Amino acid sequence: MISIKNIPISGKRVVVRVDFNVPMDEYQNIADDSRIKGVIPTLCYALDRQAKVIIASHLGRPKGKNMPEFSLSPVSKRLGRLLGTEVKMATDCIGADVDALVADMQPGDVVLLENLRFHPEEEQNDDAFAQLLAQLCDVYINDAFAVSHRVNASVVAITKYVPVCGAGFLLQKELNYFKKAMADPRRPLVAIVGGSKVSSKLING
Repeated sequence: MISIKNIPISGKRVVVRVDFNVPMDEYQNIADDSRIKGVIPTLCYALDRQAKVIIASHLGRPKGKNMPEFSLSPVSKRLGRLLGTEVKMATDCIGADVDALVADMQPGDVVLLENLRFHPEEEQNDDAFAQLLAQLCDVYINDAFAVSHRVNASVVAITKYVPVCGAGFLLQKELNYFKKAMADPRRPLVAIVGGSKVSSKLING
């Protein structure tokens, strides 16, 4: 996959697919912002080149419904503090209001789209939904290793409709670690398996 470093992005609309599925406490405060910090190098690289940065992510499992507790609004505030610039929060991830917000962007602006999973079409890898997302940008950057295995519209289908697609720095770093661990691991080797579905990762025998 081509690196963002090898893509001309100055002045262009760049959709960056990230994983901002961060843990929240009972008061809707972000309990751990490490996933947000992880993509800062990619976002800063794009902003330094005066790209118009449009960020797309999911949060939780709203199951295709607009649920306020799964809004990315708290993330936009934290991201703004980390970047040191205003992050405009969209009311949705597609639609006329979003189109207008993106059309009004200036080089160096940042917009965070609302939770992709508020639309069932996201997890259905729906082509029509992907086309609406693709219309927002000139360049698509995947910087979400943790969701790259999912056949979702913002990960898979969108790449059919954006002229130029590439990888962000976090995705590249994760892939390099993965390649090294699989091809030439340091020994002795210990594998730690985690996640919510550990049973599917265990190998019998």
